[in-house]
Amino acid sequence: MSNTVIFLIIGILMIAAGCYGLIKTRHMLKIIIATEVASKATTLFFILAGYINGNTALAQAYIISIIVIEVVVAVAASGIAINFYKKYGSMDIRNLRNLKG
Repeated sequence: MSNTVIFLIIGILMIAAGCYGLIKTRHMLKIIIATEVASKATTLFFILAGYINGNTALAQAYIISIIVIEVVVAVAASGIAINFYKKYGSMDIRNLRNLKG
């Protein structure tokens, strides 16, 4: 098997693991981690596409932007989860119904 096929299989497994984590758990931090795993798989696919097309510089530029956006989303979501835990004493997403804007 070539490296391209191996990276493709790893990316598909990472997306499957992220989707499984999103579907199976109700804990906020586990959901954030599952989202990060799935988004890292998409960055792996960007790297793979740049490698296949011979346009690795463009792929790297996109990946830097994606990583910055992922970090901002993860930090914001973690902050919301921590404040939610302080207020309700639980990280269960079923308790989100109690929030009022």
